[in-house]
Amino acid sequence: MTDILTLRVYFAERERSGHRFLADAVLDLFEQRRVATSVMLRGIASFGPTNVVRSDRSLSLSEDAPVALSAIDTADTIAALADEVRALISRGVVTVERGYRPETTSYDEVRLSLHLNRRHRIAGAPAYIPVCAVLRRLGFAGADVYLGVDGTIAGVRHRARFFSRNSDVPLSIVGIGTGAQADAAVEEVHALIPDAWFTLEPVQVCKNAGRHRADPTADGPFHSLVVSTSECSLHNGRPIHRELIRRLRESPHASGATVLRAMWGFRGDDRPHGDRFLQLARRVPVTTVLLDTAPNIVASYPIVDELTEREGIVTCSALAGMLEIHSGQTHGSLDLDDTGRAH
Repeated sequence: MTDILTLRVYFAERERSGHRFLADAVLDLFEQRRVATSVMLRGIASFGPTNVVRSDRSLSLSEDAPVALSAIDTADTIAALADEVRALISRGVVTVERGYRPETTSYDEVRLSLHLNRRHRIAGAPAYIPVCAVLRRLGFAGADVYLGVDGTIAGVRHRARFFSRNSDVPLSIVGIGTGAQADAAVEEVHALIPDAWFTLEPVQVCKNAGRHRADPTADGPFHSLVVSTSECSLHNGRPIHRELIRRLRESPHASGATVLRAMWGFRGDDRPHGDRFLQLARRVPVTTVLLDTAPNIVASYPIVDELTEREGIVTCSALAGMLEIHSGQTHGSLDLDDTGRAH
């Protein structure tokens, strides 16, 4: 298997690096270093180590939304890039995740990510629609489609603009399934899209459709806990993603979380779906990402478990590195050893 690293950066959209917006500085760096693929997503809610809350209920969200930038490339490229990204940031969180390019999957459960752009079409339909249909038919637990607002494809930057079709803006399709399902999906999708760019990452499925599968482990220094629900999923009358942000922020353990809204997706046997014109309740998938030390993830899990008692997919995965940065103070590490782990 070919080792791949994913560098993710979380911060507020109006954060600056010198006289520039931080997002522009980071994405320019991705283009300069010819990163294989990268994407910038705008979040809808978040809180961080300083307890600054951004929510989709706030009128000011559009002015300073949380953003998540991801860069995917070989281990050597990302390891070198991590130091340069770190130097640009005065407040935010940087993580490194270890994955691999598909050959033959040796893991029981994986997160499969397919990186395309909006112009990819299959039989006249946007490519993400038939790809999600393939994943659903193969039995994936779920999949989400995230449309980027900026990013690089084969090292060339493409950003969304007003009054443009934005056909080259990157998008990502992320599915949760078994290793065997991932192998079959890669083969089928490659037949439909020969230049499709996949990455896979081993994960632990803790819950599926509200059913308990496993508790998150405390192995390794840093973990990511990902909670996939729908924007209209409710717990005691409140959207699950908003209640997660509120409860986690009030807990003594969680240091931060970010909510991302997808444009299309499915859970289990549900038909893939997205936004519809004049629809009052949005049924699009949403994903809440918790990044923390492994013990804090374990301590925060009972909140997640309670709020997903009836629905949702919850996965846990070890991070190769994680660094929180605020006003010159840092916590964690991005220094990777030969195994790809922080030390």
